[in-house]
Amino acid sequence: MSDYVIVSDATLDLPIQILEEYDINVIPMGFDIDGVEFNHYPDEKEISVEAFYGKLKAGATSHTTQITPGVFIEYFTCLLNQGKDILYIAFSSGLSGTYHAAGLVMKDLAEEYPDRKIYIVDSLCASVGEGLLVYHAAMQKKNGLSIDELRNWVEDHKYASRHWFTVRDLHYLKRGGRITSIEAVVGTALRIRPVLGTNEEGKLEVVSKVRGSKAELEFLVSKMETEGTDLASQTVIIGHGDNLEQAVALEKLIRSKNLVKDIIISKIGPIIGTHTGPGMLALVYMGNKGQIKIF
Repeated sequence: MSDYVIVSDATLDLPIQILEEYDINVIPMGFDIDGVEFNHYPDEKEISVEAFYGKLKAGATSHTTQITPGVFIEYFTCLLNQGKDILYIAFSSGLSGTYHAAGLVMKDLAEEYPDRKIYIVDSLCASVGEGLLVYHAAMQKKNGLSIDELRNWVEDHKYASRHWFTVRDLHYLKRGGRITSIEAVVGTALRIRPVLGTNEEGKLEVVSKVRGSKAELEFLVSKMETEGTDLASQTVIIGHGDNLEQAVALEKLIRSKNLVKDIIISKIGPIIGTHTGPGMLALVYMGNKGQIKIF
């Protein structure tokens, strides 16, 4: 069996403890806050997630940048020169050009390193949804799957990943063109929270709306109860954008129903947080592989 590594990008939003435990390699991604540039690393060494959201709450504006071909070349070449094969599970092609940019680089590297296996999978996932897929992939690797077997496993199971997100500050959705200015103003005043999910193309869509914190939690748990498969053996992930109190409340509700095996709470980093703002809440789990569409 070849010596291979799992690689992903900084949108996966997994706790660093899990990344280290399962030897998951993460390529940093760039963003700026009011023109000041940063890279987001799992250890938050340039700026903490809390500091990032603090700046947004104070009125700062953030933008994200795509990973450049040069960064991909440097990162992948380092691994290849160590004799490693690579399985890169990439941020959804429906939300970024990351997958396509990496694919071009990896095609060239495959010619330069003909004895190495260099694979890329479009996760069709975002944030902790991508993280959950990578987490499961890492466990499969630990169980002995070869790189070819794992690539096929990820391609198959990415359609089982279920993502549900709620957003508190609607002005971020307005900026991204997902709702109108009037909807943002009225919705914020009435504490209406849009619910977003990923479709079969890996794109985020507003699919429902809830009003208030209690309804937010009940909606997320209800979707998991309806769509989740074999929940009693699952580890699910709750993600939050500087909204730990609500994340813990969601965890308590799930545990009170004895629905799942375990729960991971993770922070939504700056790459996704730039587009969703403070207060975002997410619940991701595995469902039926045949149910690709969420609506």
